[in-house]
Amino acid sequence: MAVDNVAVAPVDEGFWTRTRKVGLVLTALGLLAAVLFGALATDQQARFTLSEDAAGAALAVNGTLGAILFGVVALAAGVAMLAGLPKRWFTLVLTAGLVGFVLSFLCWQVSAAPAGQNFMPLVNVVRGTFILALPLIFGALAGVLCERSGVVNVAIEGQLLMGAFSGALFGSITGNVWVGLVAAAIGGAFISLLLAVFAIRYLVDQVVMGIVLNLLAVGVTGFLYERLMQTDAERYNSAPRFSSWEIPLLSDIPLIGPALFRGNIFLYLGLLLVLVIHIALFRTRWGLRTRSVGEHPTAADTLGVKVLRLRYRNVLLAGVVAGIGGASYTLALFSFTKNMIGGKGFIALAALIFGRWSPTGALLAALFFGFADQLATYLGAINSTIPSQFLAMLPYLATILAVAGLVGKVRAPAADGKPYIKG
Repeated sequence: MAVDNVAVAPVDEGFWTRTRKVGLVLTALGLLAAVLFGALATDQQARFTLSEDAAGAALAVNGTLGAILFGVVALAAGVAMLAGLPKRWFTLVLTAGLVGFVLSFLCWQVSAAPAGQNFMPLVNVVRGTFILALPLIFGALAGVLCERSGVVNVAIEGQLLMGAFSGALFGSITGNVWVGLVAAAIGGAFISLLLAVFAIRYLVDQVVMGIVLNLLAVGVTGFLYERLMQTDAERYNSAPRFSSWEIPLLSDIPLIGPALFRGNIFLYLGLLLVLVIHIALFRTRWGLRTRSVGEHPTAADTLGVKVLRLRYRNVLLAGVVAGIGGASYTLALFSFTKNMIGGKGFIALAALIFGRWSPTGALLAALFFGFADQLATYLGAINSTIPSQFLAMLPYLATILAVAGLVGKVRAPAADGKPYIKG
């Protein structure tokens, strides 16, 4: 089965190409880092430890020197882009520039921390990044399954929330964490079923329907939380937790081992799903049919693909994935609270776009946003001089900058959001 490709003539962007625009921004950030961060940093060492505390091996650098040098790296990357960098080097140079800017910032913050706190435990940062990225990974994968099939999934927030609530409620009632996990999957699938019926069967605007379903999930879970969980938390909001599983040998790998191989089921399942969905989407008949339905459903129908059936199936599967992602809150970390997802579903949607509708791209984007969240947590722990309100904004600022400034021109699946009416 093949999907027709339509050639599009390149657009002449003139001198200010996307590369040069990004280079201008990166140059400004590099100057800011080298001058401002370098001036604010202290001569105290900034230590980046490979352990969970200040002891053990560490990468140490003079705070002022590190802030200036890494700022110069960001500046050099920006200048290279302004000079007309070939497109094949864009991602590599941009990554180097952003890493340089972040390291310059960290040299300032870590060196200026109070005595005894001038270290950054990299193991905790990496572990925290993965933990905070988990719901984003599941949510973004749910978006991939839907939008590759031609259905816009703005309801990720509601699917995560319903999964978190269902997992907490039924896990508490039964005292069985596996029952809670199944209930979470069903809760997410319930929101997806409503999306599928109204968007595919009744042709309701998919974006509007997604927003309505998010509000429905907030209302239903909030009402039941007040009626059940608040009145009897011991019975309805005390679900058991999945314990961590340590993989021998692999868990002893410095830095990465404690973060990746001493996790709970959600960490392993999330990474496994990325691999499975990527292979299935690009290496199997189901994946070929899914992509064809998302690009050209009429052609797929002509070749015998049951377009509506495939869309129903994939949207429901997306709900199951997102529901499990919601359970990563209530069956591993916290008790349920009203609207506890707090916008993570929309960040997952941004990760989907940032990752260009690819499972592996969505994973990397989710880790980027997870790092921004973990960085805010770390800075708060060392009593950073940056206002706490600004630190709370970091994950959302990173989302805006990533989608608006770094993604560039991306094309969603051609039939994404377009109802299919069988002729």
